[in-house]
Amino acid sequence: MSKKGSIKIEQYHLHKGHPEKLQFEVYDLKSYLKSSGDLARIPHSHSYYQILWVYHAGGVHFIDFDSYDVKANSIFFISKNQIHYFDKSASHDGVLIHFNESFLMQSDVDIFLKYNVFNNHGAPYYCLTKDVIELANSYVNLIKKEKTRALDFGHQQVIRYLLKSLLIVLERAHRQSGEKNIHFTSQYELQYLHFRELIEQHYNKNYAVSDYASLLHISTKTLTTITKTTINKTPSTLISERIILEAERLLAFTPLNVNEIAYKLGFEDASYFVKYFKRYLKKSPKEYRDLIHA
Repeated sequence: MSKKGSIKIEQYHLHKGHPEKLQFEVYDLKSYLKSSGDLARIPHSHSYYQILWVYHAGGVHFIDFDSYDVKANSIFFISKNQIHYFDKSASHDGVLIHFNESFLMQSDVDIFLKYNVFNNHGAPYYCLTKDVIELANSYVNLIKKEKTRALDFGHQQVIRYLLKSLLIVLERAHRQSGEKNIHFTSQYELQYLHFRELIEQHYNKNYAVSDYASLLHISTKTLTTITKTTINKTPSTLISERIILEAERLLAFTPLNVNEIAYKLGFEDASYFVKYFKRYLKKSPKEYRDLIHA
């Protein structure tokens, strides 16, 4: 891991600047890895979402600060802005799906998918069972077939609904693990997700809880009630967790110094950033970087 600090985090985009194009792609994984050269094997992030389905066991996949042994029919969910990379010997059989947020469009169901399978940082993958493999594979094959019919009526809509159906099938499998998921049975839960989306957009702007409450057109007291009811955390805790996560990424994967990182995260005073970081991780940014590169 010692070389990561010298690497700039590249962010890749899907049809950036070309809204007229289909904001969705599906690839044969082995062909994709072959054509991408070493780019997929160095730490990078995307401005889009990625589903990575690996058919056979072998190798390791890296997501943020953790490594995951690739097992047969592992399916990984890589969120936008998340850092990941393949191991140097990666040559997997499988499927790779990319899509921009705009492709699914915003609705309650889309947010629900985004904040479950795509927001499970503790375990960003699981292995598919035989019955799920057959069903998921049928949707992937339908998507591939529809991709060849770009000029037909309703082309985008068909792919969009097939992708949503695939995500729902995968989310059902995810829920069988017994992990606690948000079920969207109340308005609080939906407002909580809107708050999380706002944090993702503004975490580096030094916004206070009151700023987010204003964007949501609610009081700070209501926002606190929402987050405490939904996941038993305060709004300030959620904001801090996102800032600290980005600080960890920048310390682990870039050569930026502490002053530069502080500025990038919206801190005007680097010494305050050091105290802020140490308050949550019980070590200074330098100590963290030294430890993770050891």
